[in-house]
Amino acid sequence: MANTRSYSAKGPSQRQLRVGEMIRRTLSEILARGEVHDPALQEMSITVGEVSVSVDLRVATVYIMPLMGGASVEEAIAALAKNAWALRKRVSAEMTLKHSPELRFRPDDTYGRLEEARRLFDDPKVQRDIAAPDTDPDTPDTEA
Repeated sequence: MANTRSYSAKGPSQRQLRVGEMIRRTLSEILARGEVHDPALQEMSITVGEVSVSVDLRVATVYIMPLMGGASVEEAIAALAKNAWALRKRVSAEMTLKHSPELRFRPDDTYGRLEEARRLFDDPKVQRDIAAPDTDPDTPDTEA
């Protein structure tokens, strides 16, 4: 019997990306409308940066970041994990998937990586290298 599963090292499939974006948008709307009646979640403003979905679409890893310093990332993840069942139920009610994916919450470190990249680009050594003209060692010098 042939193996019909297609696992690829190239990255997520188009379907995984589409389902992840649908979950992200739906979850963002649910949190913005305050549909989950938990005082801890009502006090927080949480942004959903990305949702990564497993190959079988049964597990969705949700990358979140609390906004405006209202809560720490750990508090936000704990509150979301506590209400994961209710969030999962709401997400599945608004989407048409065969299986409702399990929601796992992780901190979104995108902003930290952006700050690190900005810090590196502000380094004087990097600025000097960027300003230097490109020279290819394989091509002869035409100015001589």
